[in-house]
Amino acid sequence: MVKDDTATLLEDAADRIADISRADLQIMLRRAALLLRNSGSIAFDADMEEALRDLSGEFGKTRNDTVRFIVREWMEKNTYLPVHMLDEDGEVDGTA
Repeated sequence: MVKDDTATLLEDAADRIADISRADLQIMLRRAALLLRNSGSIAFDADMEEALRDLSGEFGKTRNDTVRFIVREWMEKNTYLPVHMLDEDGEVDGTA
């Protein structure tokens, strides 16, 4: 079974707008809105996109914020960026 992409589904719906149910149209428009909201200039393989989607849900962040977080952490860990340091006089959460 071939799964049509969102753009194809929207084009098909536009061609037969009188035949599309309101509920189906809402689903397609919400899916398109999510894709637009989460779109970026970086495209990953399907397995990476799925992992990013899962991780974004765990973090409670958008896809782009999650990608930024991962890249920053990697760059700090590999000394391409200075490690984010806490102020000595600043407050911290938790206990040591």
